[in-house]
Amino acid sequence: MTEFTGAWAEPAVESYLAEAAIPIRLACHRPDGSLWLVALWYRYRDGVFECATGANADVVGYLRGDSAVAFEVSENRPPYRGVRGNGTAALSPDADKSVLRDLVERYLGDAGSPLAEWLLSEDREEVRIRIRPDRVHSWDYSDRMAADGA
Repeated sequence: MTEFTGAWAEPAVESYLAEAAIPIRLACHRPDGSLWLVALWYRYRDGVFECATGANADVVGYLRGDSAVAFEVSENRPPYRGVRGNGTAALSPDADKSVLRDLVERYLGDAGSPLAEWLLSEDREEVRIRIRPDRVHSWDYSDRMAADGA
């Protein structure tokens, strides 16, 4: 069961994650024990983050070796707010590219751009990354920054 702490209760976290079309920053361990950080498109459904990436991406190999992850979804401009946490990643094929199609629509608007066409091409093998959070911590500096005139 996911533990929610911080500024928002679970429904507000879910709302934020549904509306925020910004990448998730995902941290994992490399085989030598050092950390690896990657930004991925995500969707959040039923308490789980889902991402898609190429089957040959470094992060796929790293997650096969160690499924523990940390993550953050946050805004880069004031007022700063977002969520961070940790959890476990699971990998599976995205053979029909259903996750990737949803992500293309969420982040690009449609599948008609050259980037979308390349991502969805038949010769690309995709992997679904499902992240089940153990802990989600939210923060929102909107009130604090409004008082400072930011």
